[in-house]
Amino acid sequence: MGTLKITGKKARKAPGNGTISRFIDRNFRHFNSLALKNAAAAYREHMDSGGKMFLAMAGAMSTAELGLTLAEMIRRDKIHGIACTGANLEEDVFNLVANKDYVMVPHYRDLTPADERRLLKRNLNRVTDTCIPGDVMRKVEGILTTRWKRALERGERKFPHEFLYEVLLAGDLERHYQIDPADSWLLAAAEKNLPLFVPGWEDSTLGNVYTAQCIRGNLAPSTIRTGIEYMMELTSWYERTAAACRAGVGFFQIGGGIAGDFPICAVPLLIFDLKKKVKLWSYFCQISDSVTSYGSYSGAVPNEKITWNKLDVDSPKFVIESDATIVAPLVFSYVLND
Repeated sequence: MGTLKITGKKARKAPGNGTISRFIDRNFRHFNSLALKNAAAAYREHMDSGGKMFLAMAGAMSTAELGLTLAEMIRRDKIHGIACTGANLEEDVFNLVANKDYVMVPHYRDLTPADERRLLKRNLNRVTDTCIPGDVMRKVEGILTTRWKRALERGERKFPHEFLYEVLLAGDLERHYQIDPADSWLLAAAEKNLPLFVPGWEDSTLGNVYTAQCIRGNLAPSTIRTGIEYMMELTSWYERTAAACRAGVGFFQIGGGIAGDFPICAVPLLIFDLKKKVKLWSYFCQISDSVTSYGSYSGAVPNEKITWNKLDVDSPKFVIESDATIVAPLVFSYVLND
C-alpha cells in the first residue's frame, strides 16, 4: 500500500505499486474470483474512458470499516455519487469517534439469547462480530440535535447527510477522533461535497432519534428534506452527469434493498415519467450473497434490469456472489492500482 500523507484535515496516499492488482490478475481466474477481476478491470476501463461511477451501499459496510479503501476512492475521483442506508451514513461517524471503544465478538455464532441480553445490559449493540457502544450514539446525537434545532429556528430545511457534512467540516467531533480521519469515507465525501442520497433515513438510529424529538414537540418533520426530494435531486444529478461524460455513469452496488433500488430507478423515472432521452446506466456490478429466486430484487440477475430500462443489452454487467467485506476492498484496490 502507499505511504499515508496528511496535510491539515485532509489525507492523501501516494499511488501504490500495483501489488494487489498484479496478484488479482495472476490468481483470480475462475468462478467468483474471475467475476471480481473482470468487474474491477471493466470499472477501471470505464474510468479511463471518461465515465463516472455511482456507488449504492447497503449492509453494514461502515461498521466493517470499508472507509479504509472507500475514502481513497472518493479522494481520487473514482466515485462520483453515493446512495447509502441511514445506518451506513451514521456508522462511519460512530466508527470515527469511538472505534477503540467497540467490542469485538469473534465467536458471535456461538452466542445464546442470554449472551445477547448480557450485551444489551452492557449497552452494546451488536452488528455481526462488532458491538457499537450506545454511548457513542448519544455523543453524536447531542451535537446533531443542536444543529437540528438551529435549522428549525432559522426555518432551514436540509437533507440528513448535509447536517453530518456540516458537523464533520466544522470539526465539531474532531477532539473525539479515534481513528485516522483519512479512513473515514464520509469525511472524504464531505470534503468533496460529494452528491449523497440516503433513502429511508428515518429507519436509522439517528432517524429514530429525530422522530422521537418530533413526537416530543422539540423538532419538526419539515426540517428534514424528504426521500421524494432526494429522488428529485438524484434525477437532476444523473441527467447532468450522464450528459456531460461520453462514457456515461456506471452503477456499483454493494448488497441490495433500498440503497440499490432507489438510485437505479432514476433512469426509468427520467425516461418513462419525464419523457426525457438519457443514457442508461453504462456499467453495472453487484456484490451479493442473495439467492436468485422468489422475486427478490437483491437476487435478480442484471439482465432483468434491461426490461425496466435501467441497463442496455451491451452494458457491462457483473455479479460477484461473495462477502462484500472481502470483495469491495479488492475491487477498490484494483481500481486504485494498489
